[in-house]
Amino acid sequence: MRTTVRLDPEVAAAAERLRRERHIGLGEAVNELARAGLAQKQTPARFQQRTATVGLKVDVTNIADTLELLDQYDAEDAR
Repeated sequence: MRTTVRLDPEVAAAAERLRRERHIGLGEAVNELARAGLAQKQTPARFQQRTATVGLKVDVTNIADTLELLDQYDAEDAR
């Protein structure tokens, strides 16, 4: 398939280097670089929950009371 693409300068430089090293065409070099990128297995970063102390202890067993307490806390902060 023939397609026109615009390469970033560092990608074009890498393709040109590979082309010269292996004595291949530019299209073949770009394909090899693309295949190498596709073959890399990226492991997702392990999720770790972060917590922060906000100075307010809340019993969340009664959501209505909790929401009221948080509204009061926000109103005090707004003053």
